Amino acid sequence: MKASKALLAALTLTVLGSGAQAADEVVVYSSRIDELIKPVFDAYTAKTGVKVKFITDKEAPLMQRIKAEGQNATADLLLTVDAGNLWQAEQMGILQPFTTALIDANIPAQYRSSTHAWTGLSLRARTIAYSTDRVKTEELSTYEALADKNWEGRLCLRTAKKVYNQSLTATLIETHGAEAAEKILKGWVNNLSTDVFSDDIAVLEAINAGQCDVGIVNTYYYGRLHKQNPKLAVKLFWPNQNDRGVHVNLSGIGLTKYAPHPEAAKALVEWMTGTEAQTIFSGINQEFPANPAVSPSEEVSSWGSFKPDALPVEVAGKRQAEAIRMMDRVGWN
Repeated sequence: MKASKALLAALTLTVLGSGAQAADEVVVYSSRIDELIKPVFDAYTAKTGVKVKFITDKEAPLMQRIKAEGQNATADLLLTVDAGNLWQAEQMGILQPFTTALIDANIPAQYRSSTHAWTGLSLRARTIAYSTDRVKTEELSTYEALADKNWEGRLCLRTAKKVYNQSLTATLIETHGAEAAEKILKGWVNNLSTDVFSDDIAVLEAINAGQCDVGIVNTYYYGRLHKQNPKLAVKLFWPNQNDRGVHVNLSGIGLTKYAPHPEAAKALVEWMTGTEAQTIFSGINQEFPANPAVSPSEEVSSWGSFKPDALPVEVAGKRQAEAIRMMDRVGWN
């Protein structure tokens, strides 16, 4: 009898111990590559003792995996890029609303879901890159002006299949209306110097090589290439400073609907919106902190300051389907 009680007590302690251990970890499904997120999670573990396990893949497979797992969820959090992707996850019903006073204080409302399904963590501007050899800054003004005849045969763009361009187009529709936005896109397509490129690095390299004079890219791609080649004959220009401002998007994170460790996950997200994590997270990938109280890295700061578009970034998701149809109509492949 005594032996049985001792065994039961040992089993009880084992179960309780296992439960405590499980609560001291968070599982993240991430579409960001390992080297961009591991230093952040390592810093959190060192600070709190909470382990952060993460699985990386493309956003679409990760979202489908969360949906398929349902109530047997493995992931506590979904970390991905672009408000368009976060909006899609929200519409799929795989995220649950969560909010805390700390997150609300750290991250401006325009960079969070209005339904509290996700919050931004880092920002990237999708702006104009130009050749320092062939373009004077006085020639540049707005995204819309790149549709003018004087840019004919001088523009490079990334494929319309990438969500970054879909989100930019969505904000054009929101700002100007469908008819005017489509006219702008037609102008861009007519001004292309060559076929669209698969990624932003290729756009920047094409400008540097003289294939085109201007392009539209995410700022962190410029940061990567400039770091490799400080003599890059390309610079960034902040458009629309006299009206709506520069198009800004983000990387962000959401709490999964059936998160096994919701409270531990919320604590991680709170920390990721704070000074220490924002400095690490934005600095590694040459992005802008989503928390306005945190300064960008020295490299990012050297690009200069700008007025961002004040539109809530979730507009990129709300108008995504409309943007894709429009891009297809104008022949932006």
